[in-house]
Amino acid sequence: MTSPFDFDRELAELGAAHLLRRRRQVAPLVPPMDLQPDQEHLRGTTYLIDGQERLSFGSNDYLGLSQHPAVIAAAQQAAARYGVGATASPLVCGHSPAHESLEHELAALVGLPRALYFYAGYAANVGIVPALVGKGDAIFSDALNHACLIDGARLSRADIYVLPHRDLAALEAQLQASEAPRKLVITDAVFSMDGTVADVPALLALCERHDAWLLIDDAHGFGVLGAQGEGTLAHFGIVGQGGVAPEWQGRLGRLVYMATLGKAAGVSGAFVAGEPAVIEWIMQKARTYMFATGAPPMVAEALRAAVQLILAEPWRRQHLQALQRQLREGLQAAGVPWDLWPSDTAIQPLVIGRNESALKVMAALDRQGVWVPAIRPPTVPKGSARLRISLSAAHTGEHVARLVEALRQAA
Repeated sequence: MTSPFDFDRELAELGAAHLLRRRRQVAPLVPPMDLQPDQEHLRGTTYLIDGQERLSFGSNDYLGLSQHPAVIAAAQQAAARYGVGATASPLVCGHSPAHESLEHELAALVGLPRALYFYAGYAANVGIVPALVGKGDAIFSDALNHACLIDGARLSRADIYVLPHRDLAALEAQLQASEAPRKLVITDAVFSMDGTVADVPALLALCERHDAWLLIDDAHGFGVLGAQGEGTLAHFGIVGQGGVAPEWQGRLGRLVYMATLGKAAGVSGAFVAGEPAVIEWIMQKARTYMFATGAPPMVAEALRAAVQLILAEPWRRQHLQALQRQLREGLQAAGVPWDLWPSDTAIQPLVIGRNESALKVMAALDRQGVWVPAIRPPTVPKGSARLRISLSAAHTGEHVARLVEALRQAA
């Protein structure tokens, strides 16, 4: 009799479907604090991957801050001041002056009244959603939402309605039909595997019209979109340097904004922002906040340094946009046979189709010293395996030209 715990068989089935993942050991080619002036092009771009030098287009370090000397120095100084651990939940004794200052600075950056810092983005959404809705309530979720939103919805025990990607008409029909006491729309702001952007103003208008709330996950927009890196809300003119735009004054009470800090900010963690009472409620009710040890204060201080760089160095976003144009124009000129989906973000999806084919293209690039990960189901829908090209402000035009040539040769 076959055991229901026959994981050897199930692993073999994953392998046959080209769906097995494996970890790789990744480290900077040169330690960041040891880089010489003529090696700056290596910072945040060139790694040892399983011991082999590779130019990477695989990370979410969109602004190139993860190896910035000021961010590293802030962490080092905070470790000397606070030690290396928070030692307890933030609601016990794991909330330091560094965490408090970070929360105020994040709220000011995104133009919302209050923010709450979580130790991880996944943990944030898994805690936030069940804090907002529960059994008998209704959640309306985009079909391409990140797993943390999906899992948070499942844990809430609310009724879940999965809607076609960015289909506002389908969403409105479901909202109109719902008789749930609490209705929550959840969506990625920038979708992590294809770079599309949710129509946040239209979603807010629908929520106003149908007495629903909106939770957006701006993991891939924060730091990248907006004149000062404020994120997707600023991208649409909902907030800006002066706070909430006049036409949106008094209309954001039903908005819950979440963003992660391990991508454009280059460090770790996440935060949720919104009206003070809403954030206080999440702090009191989110189990992933209440029952987990907080992030070390050294991480909070590193993030404070990163936030200052996001504000002070708009050239990083401008350079990133130039690289996006260079990549798209270069691939079009090279005539590669795969489908580069439209994206105005750092995420550039090159859709291959079959799992095996995507892995073969990834391997061909790897042989040329270029690292671009192949993304397969269940991360993306079946039949849409792709190379997820992640651009960073740390990349140079020469790096992008090398990637385009490597893809041309792999075709």
